[in-house]
Amino acid sequence: MAPRTDLLAWLLDSDPAIRWQVERDLLNEAPTVWAATRASIATKGFGARLLSLQDRDGQWAGGAFFPAEFDFAGPEAAEQGSQPWTATTWTLNSLREWGLDAGVLRERRIAELLAENCRWEYEGRPYWDGEVDCCINAWTVANGVWLDMRVDELADWFVQHQLRDGGWNCEWIEGSTRSSFHSTLNSLKGLLAYEIATGGTDETRAARRSGEEFLLRRGLFRRLSTGEPVGPWVGRFAYPFRWRYNVLNAADYFREASLSYGNEPDPRMADAIEMIRRSSLGWDVAPGRSPTGAGVVRGRHRGGGAVEVADFVRHPSARLVGSILPSRFRITKELQREFFHL
Repeated sequence: MAPRTDLLAWLLDSDPAIRWQVERDLLNEAPTVWAATRASIATKGFGARLLSLQDRDGQWAGGAFFPAEFDFAGPEAAEQGSQPWTATTWTLNSLREWGLDAGVLRERRIAELLAENCRWEYEGRPYWDGEVDCCINAWTVANGVWLDMRVDELADWFVQHQLRDGGWNCEWIEGSTRSSFHSTLNSLKGLLAYEIATGGTDETRAARRSGEEFLLRRGLFRRLSTGEPVGPWVGRFAYPFRWRYNVLNAADYFREASLSYGNEPDPRMADAIEMIRRSSLGWDVAPGRSPTGAGVVRGRHRGGGAVEVADFVRHPSARLVGSILPSRFRITKELQREFFHL
């Protein structure tokens, strides 16, 4: 059967931040091909747009986690409010995840400028010292090692704040003693980035393995007590992931960890992979149209971004599809063969 050239062509007709991943992970192009596409992130599309919005002091939108004009007493700050995704941390996360060469930011002395000018909204702490929030500290670690900053103390913070069940919870400061899927996955991502860049320490490596075990014991989406899904959000795939957990986000993490250490996939992930596989089969491409698959893209995180990766939800032309698909089909070669007939 012929490969899914219709869908692959649509994915290739996209931003460089998406296209280079398609070339590398789905088409197995030579490194010279996808590396050239990746290098253009700084000068074209999403990446160039974000770089153009940087403040003179090195920040984005004048703030570390929130834009300078954010009203902490207004409707945006309510529990169901819409978090703006325009400030420094979210921008660095996007640029790093899209594959921007960190050398572009090093030439601009971004890390040094943030050390001089950027403070967390919580207690005014220096940017690279981190905060009290697990997710924020994980992103700071990942962005720090990406930009060649020393974040050893912040990486060790996760060892000191790991909960007894093996994971983490950003609400620990409020007294929570039960780990969160969201906080644990984000913490794992930060620790993995630290290990890949520095080798880590015995303590950080042990903490990461314990955090992985927290998720694996639960099959990536089940309650340990009942075996039922921990929440409907485990199967809601939206990009950018931001801070939210879903099984695709988790599987992408475990894939990176497996590739980094040469480990075989853990069989306890099987049901989660099957959830991803089932949702993958709902995609189709009609002649002259973009791929459809509203059953897969079930939501978009509230809040505005400087670059709108997707402008529609449950719409056949959603560019969100292009952002999610590379993550989906690089999880396992089996998914690639089944969907693209490779």
